[in-house]
Amino acid sequence: MAQFDDLRALSQDEVVTHSLVRDVPLSGGKTLALITLDNGRDHTRPSTLGPLTLLEFGETLAALKDRAAEGEIAAVAVTGKPFVLAAGADLSKVGDIPDRATAKHLAQLGHQALGALGDLGVPSFVFINGLALGGGLEIGLNADYRTVDRSVAGIALPEVSLGMIPGWGGAWLLPNLIGIENALKVIVENPLKNRMLKGQDAFDLGIADAIFDSVNFLEDSIAWADDVLSGEIKVKRPNEPGKIERAVKWDVAVGIARKSLESKIGTVAKSPYAALDLIKAAKNTDKATGFAAEDEALANLVSGDQFQASIYAFNLVQKRAKRPAGAPDKALARPVTKVGVIGAGLMASQFALLFVRRLKVPVIITDLDQARVDKGVEYIHNEIDTLLGKKRISPDEANRLKALVTGTTDKAEFADCDWVIEAVFEELEVKQQVFADVEKYISETAVLATNTSSLSVEQIGAKLDHPERLVGFHFFNPVAVMPLVEVVKAPSTDVATLSTAMVTAAGLYKNAVITTDTPGFVVNRILAKVLGEAMHAVDTGTPFEVVEESTKPFGLPMTPFQLLELVGLKVGAHVLDTHHAAFPDRFFESQNLHKLAELGHIFERDSKGKVKGIDKKARDIVAGGTTPMTAVELQTRIEDGLADEIHRMLESNVVAAPEDIDLCLILGARYPFQMGGATPYLDRVGASERVFGDTFHHPPIRGAE
Repeated sequence: MAQFDDLRALSQDEVVTHSLVRDVPLSGGKTLALITLDNGRDHTRPSTLGPLTLLEFGETLAALKDRAAEGEIAAVAVTGKPFVLAAGADLSKVGDIPDRATAKHLAQLGHQALGALGDLGVPSFVFINGLALGGGLEIGLNADYRTVDRSVAGIALPEVSLGMIPGWGGAWLLPNLIGIENALKVIVENPLKNRMLKGQDAFDLGIADAIFDSVNFLEDSIAWADDVLSGEIKVKRPNEPGKIERAVKWDVAVGIARKSLESKIGTVAKSPYAALDLIKAAKNTDKATGFAAEDEALANLVSGDQFQASIYAFNLVQKRAKRPAGAPDKALARPVTKVGVIGAGLMASQFALLFVRRLKVPVIITDLDQARVDKGVEYIHNEIDTLLGKKRISPDEANRLKALVTGTTDKAEFADCDWVIEAVFEELEVKQQVFADVEKYISETAVLATNTSSLSVEQIGAKLDHPERLVGFHFFNPVAVMPLVEVVKAPSTDVATLSTAMVTAAGLYKNAVITTDTPGFVVNRILAKVLGEAMHAVDTGTPFEVVEESTKPFGLPMTPFQLLELVGLKVGAHVLDTHHAAFPDRFFESQNLHKLAELGHIFERDSKGKVKGIDKKARDIVAGGTTPMTAVELQTRIEDGLADEIHRMLESNVVAAPEDIDLCLILGARYPFQMGGATPYLDRVGASERVFGDTFHHPPIRGAE
């Protein structure tokens, strides 16, 4: 097919997922042609769908269509190699697409290859035996019938989180299969929350028509397909939209979804809104029209800036995060067989719960008195019961985890701990004292970890006999959810301690980035820059609303003032004070922020907690400024300030590279993939050139518009 020669040229090194065909005898002398998708690699490389794969799949289906016309086969089915149907498009190939015309060809090739499943002249089936993401799931959606393995944990259309849309049929087929509200959840809501469906979810929604256990999944699926062909099974789909849903609910549901998106993520990201437009149009268009609309939308997005930034972000999370820069040899890590947690408050209890769940080793907590200790242990036990109630763990596991958690006021019981982490007040003297106390009881090789967010790790260890065993281990809230840990290497931290910290982070299912011991490390230093500029602006006369407007082009998940209320105004004031003390020429102090902290809030809310606007008392606190800025002026000021600060951080080796800055912001501050972090954006808008006469990336990565 000469139409796709441009795609062939881009794909010479593609790891091709082959379409392997075998005939399976059915009852009554019928034959099922079974295609198994297999890239010839083991489970470490899931099958993906690049241009050469799609061309081969299309050619295979064309040959089977001819066989069906000759009466040789009664049906066609598709499944995957063990544990994987397909993990979607080969993003390494999509990311290489140079222009819109080539991007449109990729969309058309996907529709042509996968769409052939609906035009074979015989029924088509897809047996979802494992991971089915993006184009992998769209293989199933293009078929007539689907079964799913009950144990499958990853079924999703994640495209909008990557700056794309489900462009090989998903945006049109899914709402017409499972109804508008279900489709909005799968196509828009779940990707933005990084959620996937399990096998049972797919069956309950009506994506799959039958569900079977793993042990005989393929055999049961083939037998089920045989019964469908013979007429013994009539497939019913209760979630398929009817006339009333199309006439009444469809546009309303899309409208509600649009307003919800605007309130939660703003309007910078293009892909979610492009998906909404396609889903809305799917109400009353035929398949050919729907597919053509997907071609145009996918071509626009893949050839645009946001997709390039998304691919950069995706590669950071999938590759760089798994090979942290500067990480010592894992073999140097000391075993962690028991964990001690200093503190029994909410944060400390969350630490204890995470360590016991992930490492499955004894965890002991301590505090000033037994009442606090008992309260902390009770909290952890209650959280374990909650996990049990949600069927996230078994009764046996719940009992084992509870038995591993103990509390004490006697530090001598920390003697056999290999890892001790503190979660006490963010005050230097307090942290110094608790570590100096506990060091009297623990072995010389036990690691001490501090969760400080802005204090000097070196100063925290100033009173230790063995400061080489101290490391920063900065979690983000909520502890169980946020995937980042900043591992802070103080000047004295030895290699064994650093290796132990990195291996422990991996054991907790966290991504770790190594930073030097500097105020705010990475995430809080950058957030402090933005928050400081925001408070300086209102202090000098810029209205709150103008400040919020100035940051909308960044595409961040919340405005500076929403973030301040989330982390706590007192915490925000402390963070700004810390940075002003360290860098008084670049970080502002704000007495008004301390006054807002005393007030307790910035926004006025109704009885249900919904924001009504800026509280009048908050306005009164900051009144008096005489040099207001426009939103554009402030936007430029913040951009230049960030470019300067990040450049300084890299010059002083806070982290190894700009990629580590962006990885921290994506994983620790929820920067959207469409932004690619901060540095691609700052390059694209010219802030890097304005500030230091160069760019962070060579060539610059196209970033979010």
